[in-house]
Amino acid sequence: MFFDRVQALASIPALALSVLIYLGSAVPGAAISLLRDAGMEHGLSQLAMPVLRAAGLNAQRVRVLVVNDDSFNAFVIDSQTIFLHYGLILKTDNAAMLQAVIAHEAAHIANGHIARRMGNYQNARTMAGLGAALAVIAAAAGAGDAAAGIALGTSSSAQRAFLKHTRAEEAAADRSASSYLLRSDIAPQGLIDLHEAFADQELLSVTRRDPYMQSHPLSRDRIRAAKAFVAANGNGAPPNPNADYWYARVRGKLSAFVRAPKWTHRRAGEEPAPDVRLMRQAVAYHREHNRAAARRAINAALSIRPEDAYYYDLKGQIKMESRQWAAAVRAYDKARELAPREPLIWGGYGRALMATGQTRAGLEALEKARAREFRDARLLRDLALAYAKTGQDGMAALTTAERFALEGRLADAGRHARRASALLPTGSPPWRRAEDVLIASQRFEKGKKKR
Repeated sequence: MFFDRVQALASIPALALSVLIYLGSAVPGAAISLLRDAGMEHGLSQLAMPVLRAAGLNAQRVRVLVVNDDSFNAFVIDSQTIFLHYGLILKTDNAAMLQAVIAHEAAHIANGHIARRMGNYQNARTMAGLGAALAVIAAAAGAGDAAAGIALGTSSSAQRAFLKHTRAEEAAADRSASSYLLRSDIAPQGLIDLHEAFADQELLSVTRRDPYMQSHPLSRDRIRAAKAFVAANGNGAPPNPNADYWYARVRGKLSAFVRAPKWTHRRAGEEPAPDVRLMRQAVAYHREHNRAAARRAINAALSIRPEDAYYYDLKGQIKMESRQWAAAVRAYDKARELAPREPLIWGGYGRALMATGQTRAGLEALEKARAREFRDARLLRDLALAYAKTGQDGMAALTTAERFALEGRLADAGRHARRASALLPTGSPPWRRAEDVLIASQRFEKGKKKR
């Protein structure tokens, strides 16, 4: 598992939205820090798959990523990604509750709320100026509080009109989420539990706020609606050991990395799945620099699940961070054989090969990872280094430019894109990518001068 600070936008063309955010605020478009881990993301995909299918979405294309934030929140800003704060994952009590979150966010995608909100951008400018437009953008990212703060100087009526529209969408998303859960044989009680947890958060943080100014319906109204749905449709669902297993594994690995090792050692014994318990202990021992104990624990987990690519991936990480390069190559090599389409595993394999001096083989592996993963800033950094070591300065400059663009550092991105454009063959696909970044950077600079 690693931290990856990336722009919360899906692609380079979306940088236009980042420019808009910068023009109306004192800082560039906000970047978010992600917690990237192949095993954790696979587990979340297992939990999301039935819900996404019930929503009519492609479960192979819509991804669930984890934000490095301990607050109780989730959001969507494009049609292909659901973002969950790690705090939300750790504060849920069961698989159905987490699946209810995914169902709600999937409903925003399926119901076209994202496109509709972005489409309202020009209307918001006309109605109340740029501040309200930024409120639209912030609310689309799930930041209802930020939306009210950003919209300083806009009329109260304009803010109320937009937030009323948002509350209607949230209520519609709740209704759709309930039906997705029912069609997926997931107990809708999870949605009730979720809203009750949100209600607890309201008691902690909301005391004097005008209820009309909130971007979501009040939790008591959402609880009432969810209970009415359960009363009308029932709450029965067959046991789902697969969902329970992957839920425990996602939360177990996440907590092992973000909480103190002593906490993990105290709580790991409560885990009923022996391989998950051993995995949690392996992470805790690794963080305590106890190499022998970490090795024993991860090997014991692999003895239980010998064909598990994601335990081999964790073993590779442990070996890499222990500077055991050759052993890391072997672990990642096995992981990629078992999960040949997993870009994060290919990225780890490429880094391990680079560490052992196998530069060209490492570059090949990193390029395979890049072909499947376009927003991994760490991968772009490693890929730029590999290109530089193999004398491909134009490609090194291009991937560096794309990394800076992904991180929202458009001025830096422009400098490297200009260099890449001069070094790459004119008209080639890499040259066009460099030009795209350069154009975004130039628009960014022009916007700064107009302020």
